[in-house]
Amino acid sequence: MEKSAFAKLENFFSKYKKILYKKGETILRAQDEPRGVLYLKKGYTKLYSVSKNAQELTLIIFKPEDFFPIMWAINATPHTYYMDAMTSVELYQAPREEFLKFIKNDNELLFEINSRVLTRFGGLLKRMEHAMFGNAYSKVASIIVIFVERHGLQDKKGILVHLPVTHQDIAKLLGIARETVSIEMKKMQKKGLIEYRSRHLIVKNLPLLIEESSIDSV
Repeated sequence: MEKSAFAKLENFFSKYKKILYKKGETILRAQDEPRGVLYLKKGYTKLYSVSKNAQELTLIIFKPEDFFPIMWAINATPHTYYMDAMTSVELYQAPREEFLKFIKNDNELLFEINSRVLTRFGGLLKRMEHAMFGNAYSKVASIIVIFVERHGLQDKKGILVHLPVTHQDIAKLLGIARETVSIEMKKMQKKGLIEYRSRHLIVKNLPLLIEESSIDSV
């Protein structure tokens, strides 16, 4: 988000209640009516669904400067997903009516919000496409490319993915087994595409990773 728009959003939410969560704690439950719009100041959270046989599918990982639940906030759509803290988290909670009044009076902020929503929607479309047509290798490669787009920081050895994500987290994002994710990521390490440093993922060759994530290469 543009710095000026981000500053406006942070200033707005800072007037309201601060809420702290520990890693692993549930922030929102499916079917529960949210108490307000939440702004993520520090940490990472994940939005996910749970099947009848208790399988978990991660839909979105939120980072600092994100706010949620956006469909409920803007369209009053019933909230049907779970949200947990992936790390320790600092949130601010504002009344929905005040949030809507605030963004409706700021065209710059509305544009930035729409831009962020469309970026996230593009990532979901990529995941859907790979779910239908890709193999395990291209699925894992594609989700790492998405991580770089949303959480990547330039590093001396490549691009550091500033996101505390495990093989299990990736498996839940893709709907495949954790063991499968580990196998495919080892292949990428052997090819020199990625490496790990203190549990953080580093992408060493992004152009080649993008090429290998393509469904056309499957």
